[in-house]
Amino acid sequence: MIKLVIAGIYAVLAVILCLPVHLVLWLSIKKNPYKGWTKSWKFIRGFFNGLIKISGSDIELRGIENLSEVPADKGILFVGNHTSFFDVIILQTIVDRPIGFIAKKEFKRVPLFNWWVADLGSLFLDRKNVRAGLETIKQGTEYMKKGLSLGLFPEGTRSHDGKLHPFKKGGYRMAEESESAMVLVAFTGCDDILENNKPLALRKRHVIVEFSKPFYPHELDKKDRRDAYDEIPTRIQAMLDTHK
Repeated sequence: MIKLVIAGIYAVLAVILCLPVHLVLWLSIKKNPYKGWTKSWKFIRGFFNGLIKISGSDIELRGIENLSEVPADKGILFVGNHTSFFDVIILQTIVDRPIGFIAKKEFKRVPLFNWWVADLGSLFLDRKNVRAGLETIKQGTEYMKKGLSLGLFPEGTRSHDGKLHPFKKGGYRMAEESESAMVLVAFTGCDDILENNKPLALRKRHVIVEFSKPFYPHELDKKDRRDAYDEIPTRIQAMLDTHK
């Protein structure tokens, strides 16, 4: 519980005291989006590293070398299972390039926090509004064309039962239409840091994050691309099974 209180105070103070930095980053993004996103990523990942250190958790990386197959100034669509807020926090600190996220629209209503999320190039998705959802995907595609990577959790919400929930495929189009690489990510143990603790607490845990080889959906013909999309949950599950 003490760690959770410390993390909460750390987060609130960081968000408030660094507001002048947010203004600088916002202006930078307006002038040059990719350079602005890169500055935001470097700054915010430092904050996220602080949260991981407070938890005391250690992270085992598998397949991280696969990311070097994609030029550092090119976007990657990272597609992963989703169990915890720490999925986002950890992914931010270990990838080798600026990365935003596709977040659910509810986060847009969180004061101050939503500004920092947007600074990363993240987008807020309304899954109940088809037209708005398509606009978000279109905007994400344009961001990726400019070199930004995006994290996508196709389950749509965090899973707390240890099982993969059905994957929604609409977001895959961002990699396809921007001609970017797609990398699958399997997270194990992130929810043990926070969400699985009763009463709620921040605890030291061992986390495994595994990356697949990159592939390019736009290089596949229509049938092979559809098959590749259908196989994504199975491939992520296969990686998760090796973490046990």
